[in-house]
Amino acid sequence: MTKKPILTLEQVKEIEKTYPTPFHIYDEKAIRENARALKDAFSWNKGYREYFAVKATPNPFILKILQEEGCGVDCSSLTELMLSEATDFTGSDIMFSSNVTPVEEYKKASELGAYINLDDYTHIDFLAENVGIPETIFCRYNPGGKFELGTDIMDNPGESKYGFTKEQMIDGYKKLMELGVKNFGIHAFLASNTVSNEYYPTLAGILFELAVELKEKTGANIKYINLSGGVGIPYTPDKEPNNIKIIGEGVRKKFEEILVPAGLGDIAIFTELGRFMLGPYGQLVTKCIHQKHIYREYIGVNTCACDVMRPAIYGAYHHITVLGKENEPCDHKYDVTGSLCENNDKFAVERMLPKIDIGDYLVIHDTGAHGYAMGYNYNGKLKSPELLLKEDGSIQMIRRGETARDYFSTFDFCDILKNMKYDD
Repeated sequence: MTKKPILTLEQVKEIEKTYPTPFHIYDEKAIRENARALKDAFSWNKGYREYFAVKATPNPFILKILQEEGCGVDCSSLTELMLSEATDFTGSDIMFSSNVTPVEEYKKASELGAYINLDDYTHIDFLAENVGIPETIFCRYNPGGKFELGTDIMDNPGESKYGFTKEQMIDGYKKLMELGVKNFGIHAFLASNTVSNEYYPTLAGILFELAVELKEKTGANIKYINLSGGVGIPYTPDKEPNNIKIIGEGVRKKFEEILVPAGLGDIAIFTELGRFMLGPYGQLVTKCIHQKHIYREYIGVNTCACDVMRPAIYGAYHHITVLGKENEPCDHKYDVTGSLCENNDKFAVERMLPKIDIGDYLVIHDTGAHGYAMGYNYNGKLKSPELLLKEDGSIQMIRRGETARDYFSTFDFCDILKNMKYDD
């Protein structure tokens, strides 16, 4: 099995005449189709809405595409709130889910009329004293212990820094009602990048049962349940992707089994997907510029971990296609490396690939979420541009590549660098 590149070799050669490699490329048509499939999978719930996790791909052009498909945004910082405001998201279009939250971030969220999702019991007083308590508020739940699907441990919420305990949820709801809250939402994130159709239905069951208990013990008006993210993508080509239709149906069954009999059948379901929404629909295109033959065979490309960090920091697998050699045998073993002064700057380790020659184009797959967004400037490396393959087949640059001028721009107090001449 393999993965399909967004672009052909001929397309890349043509694009390079205007936009040299390396570059990130996103597939508009596929993004829209995926957003519509998600919406359809939850169409049984009248209030359903996806709040795209901005941190995954913080680009205004991407946000506008998702906005046109009916999505809101999930923000976790001041600049994400500002980016969302600049792209015309406001009020209930925005979910603000943060932790260790500075007061100015709560103030901005309040100013925009965003849904505020509290991460901690102590933030009730913090918000009341510094900003004020809104009439609608969310609280993030952490059940503790381990989260399991069958016999598989998916994650360990008991070691997570996020959320309220159940006792804190009960006490928090009572306190918030005394402070004037009229409508409540429940939020939880218990596992990351699950490739299982059972994750959302299982999580939904936990949250639906919690909603019933909170209603009984506090009398709170619970209007929303936010399943957050965690529905992932298969990075390796041998795994089947999640089936969002099956996932939506699984959540519906839990909804009708638990909430409807409890008189809570009007609750709106929200999601905050990032990786699922964008991950497979973005790729990093790079070029082989060096080879090295020592104890291993190395392919050196003209990008580095500054453009995609996941392999370096997690040892994460990202599939690689050598354009024009998709049908050739993978009979050469390579480490595919960038140019950072760090030995973990490798996109692949001992990966079997077709024979790679200088000048060959390589596609690093599944970088549409947490790809560009996690980039950095170590070694003074500059982040690559972002391009969009539009539905009509044209190419649009949606973020230019960084320049040395960008890198030195924060030294605005330094006359030496102020007077430096740049070749942009």
